[in-house]
Amino acid sequence: MPEDLHQPARIELAPDFEPRPELRVVLFDWDGTLSLLRSGWADVMTDLYAAALPPLPGESAEARHRLARSDILELNGRQTLHQMIRLTERIRERGGRPRDPRDYKQEFLNRLAALTGPRQAAIRSGRTPPDTWLVPGARAFLRHLHERGLVLHLASGTDEKALLEEVRLLGLAGFFGPHIHGAREESFTKAAVIRSILRQHHIAGRQLLAFGDGVVEIRDTRTVDGLAVGVAVEETAPGSGRLDADKRRMLQDAGAQVLIPDFRDGPELLRLLLGETIPPSRGG
Repeated sequence: MPEDLHQPARIELAPDFEPRPELRVVLFDWDGTLSLLRSGWADVMTDLYAAALPPLPGESAEARHRLARSDILELNGRQTLHQMIRLTERIRERGGRPRDPRDYKQEFLNRLAALTGPRQAAIRSGRTPPDTWLVPGARAFLRHLHERGLVLHLASGTDEKALLEEVRLLGLAGFFGPHIHGAREESFTKAAVIRSILRQHHIAGRQLLAFGDGVVEIRDTRTVDGLAVGVAVEETAPGSGRLDADKRRMLQDAGAQVLIPDFRDGPELLRLLLGETIPPSRGG
């Protein structure tokens, strides 16, 4: 019989949540889900995006920033190029003449490198421990999942070369082995990765558990009837234990069955997901 234990306050369950004792494979997103190396990327992209938008009559800079942020987060989980394609569409809608989306992508990557480069250098030099740039509890949770016999995969719209470098830098490569899926070409999608995982492991969608902070991976997981956990970490205060309000709303709308701010309640969370404890309440 499942054990009836108190549900940690940091775990929020949707009304349609159902435990999955049959879970076998776990898929993680990277940026904002496990890694905080690129924390602040959305602000960098929002500034670039909003500045490129031709203003409408009477439109404030604040309104353009809100539009930019909304577009960017709606596509979070896809390759950066897709967000830049959306930018070019917005510019045309407003009567402007956009540059090539790849030009905007390169400009974003240049600005992002100025943010992440010093962080990576500090880890390489030993000045900063790798866990400084991990979502709280991530390493211990990955170890726990591995010990429970679950197979771990990682998927990100980040270019694969950069992804592999960051995973190694933060010391997480051993948890995933050959199951690290980064973008090699523009046709990369997380939906395709998920279909490949189901085929590779000969499992049904209900046996897949996925963690992500973006709309795309949550929707793609729900499409195959997988169990989707939204990671709504406050990137400006990752140890707060609070759900980021914007992420919470978007992840709920995308269909996340569970919401967490970090992985510090990892063992308790896994027991809930597997049906080894009885959830006493549901989030709304």
